[in-house]
Amino acid sequence: MPELPEVHALASDLRGRLVGRTVERLDIVAFPALKTFDPPVSALAGQEIVSVDSHGKFLDIGIGQLHLVIHLARAGWLRWRDAAPQPSARPGRGPLAARLVLVPDDERPGSGFDLTEAGTKKSLQIHVVRSPADVANLRTLGPDPLDPAFTEEAFAAILAAQGRAQIKGVLRSQSILAGIGNAYSDEILHTARMSPFAPASMPAERVSELYAAMQGTLRAAIERADGLAASELKSEKKSNLRVHGRTGEACPVCGDTIRQVIYSDSTFQYCPTCQTGGKPLADRVLSRLLK
Repeated sequence: MPELPEVHALASDLRGRLVGRTVERLDIVAFPALKTFDPPVSALAGQEIVSVDSHGKFLDIGIGQLHLVIHLARAGWLRWRDAAPQPSARPGRGPLAARLVLVPDDERPGSGFDLTEAGTKKSLQIHVVRSPADVANLRTLGPDPLDPAFTEEAFAAILAAQGRAQIKGVLRSQSILAGIGNAYSDEILHTARMSPFAPASMPAERVSELYAAMQGTLRAAIERADGLAASELKSEKKSNLRVHGRTGEACPVCGDTIRQVIYSDSTFQYCPTCQTGGKPLADRVLSRLLK
């Protein structure tokens, strides 16, 4: 799933490609992906693109007085297209969910982007709204962890309010912190040498270590992704993850074998030596350290 660094990089890449261009049309191929009906998709036609921003895991493309807000979900992606698009497959067939076509000019005929989603579980969200605040899940986002106003003190207050809640779930909750998902929460906790099941309420020195790990991990990922095209972001992310998705490999810090915990709909990875005092975590939803 694209998380804050990848969505930030997508917005940066698209800003240079889209701002100042005019929309010819937005074709919706997978109709369940479209979550709004007023304004209609047709209202985007003929409008100039004026901005491209990101909010957590959401892309926000300002088109005239409207906004095209996109959440790529677990298996969605955006693919830039320089040439004129090929005819779409029948609705509901294949990975194509939507296609933005720009008004051609002499240098860029037929350019635009395709929104695709792999797999059978479709969660991609497309919203055409008058304001980003019209998207319910965007309206309830927690603070951006890289916002200058998000200080260590603000982070400490959030953790204290979560009490005994497991820190892995707190970091992933979009209503608590915007943009951190399964992969970067694994990376942050590994850097902080903290168990995924540690309680959110923790001593001040551990808050400081976790805050530094969060800032460092996210900022380093953004720096690596900055300037990359959309087609390069997935491989860049995967190649730089230290524990997430690396079950059975050696921890790059201590050499111990990276382990995983499997949930009903996701998995996460950790290093026992670095994070849990050498003890493996039980592989079930309500895991605790094995006695």
